[in-house]
Amino acid sequence: MRPLEADEPTVIGPYRLLGRLGSGGMGRVYLGRSEGGRTVAVKIVHPHFALDEEFRARFRREVEAARRVGGDWTAPVLDADPDAPVPWVATGYAAGPSLTEAVRDGAPLPAHSVRVLGAGLAEALAHVHSLGLVHRDVKPSNVLLTLDGPRLIDFGIARATDGTASLTSTGVSIGSPGYMSPEQILGKGVTGAADVFSLGAVLVYGATGQSPFPGDSSAALLYKVVHEEPELGALEGDLRTLAAACLTKNPSARPTAAELTRTLAPEGTPRLVAAGWLPGPVVERVSRSAVRLLDLDTGAGASAGVIAAAPGPARR
Repeated sequence: MRPLEADEPTVIGPYRLLGRLGSGGMGRVYLGRSEGGRTVAVKIVHPHFALDEEFRARFRREVEAARRVGGDWTAPVLDADPDAPVPWVATGYAAGPSLTEAVRDGAPLPAHSVRVLGAGLAEALAHVHSLGLVHRDVKPSNVLLTLDGPRLIDFGIARATDGTASLTSTGVSIGSPGYMSPEQILGKGVTGAADVFSLGAVLVYGATGQSPFPGDSSAALLYKVVHEEPELGALEGDLRTLAAACLTKNPSARPTAAELTRTLAPEGTPRLVAAGWLPGPVVERVSRSAVRLLDLDTGAGASAGVIAAAPGPARR
């Protein structure tokens, strides 16, 4: 987490901001705290999106859809204001690094961790798909590793940019090259099978430290996803078989998320998590982060740099 810079807000809606967690094509993500002491992650969209009324309408719809998503393996949407001068959304804060950070700063995960990772994410996606929703941006940076299991974040929010941005727009991507499904790249109908393809790519990354479709440019990655077979690296046994099945080009030939959950955790994902699922260095990192979070200042919020909530009905 980075300290707030001089030009960044210190308060968004009812949340006091404690620092910046990251940024991406959609906007910036901050660590926030409510007056009652709950810690949240607050995403603020880039200001140029706020000028597009069509984007605001889509953002409102996607936030309402994301509110429906719950379960043990997700970070729930708690609050949002699509009508604020700069739209924002707050989700439950999950204490742990992203899969990208854990692998980049350490090493690929051991097989047991990859199994639990896949089981938790598959269970989350099965629930999402049962609601008639599709995540559409399952990737390592949208997966958080906590002591209580993996967490899938950013449900439906990136989809609000459809029609507002393109894959070639500077700093913006709808989906992520190397993790998007072939049908998503080709502009065909996207179903839950697209999420399963992305999950397969995430499992390969977690186990090997590399995307199954490596490349030096977005164009090369997109071409490989559509036309070439995945590189599965050191994956072995049933994890290799499952990842390959997820990465099949034909959506109808992929397993469902529910099928993956039953295969990876026949006795339930919580049992696998309870046995200890993260390698020692990641556990140590999560513990250090928890201590730093407790040490953060919890005084009254500053009055400067506020992004106010627009008038309207109370938010949930």
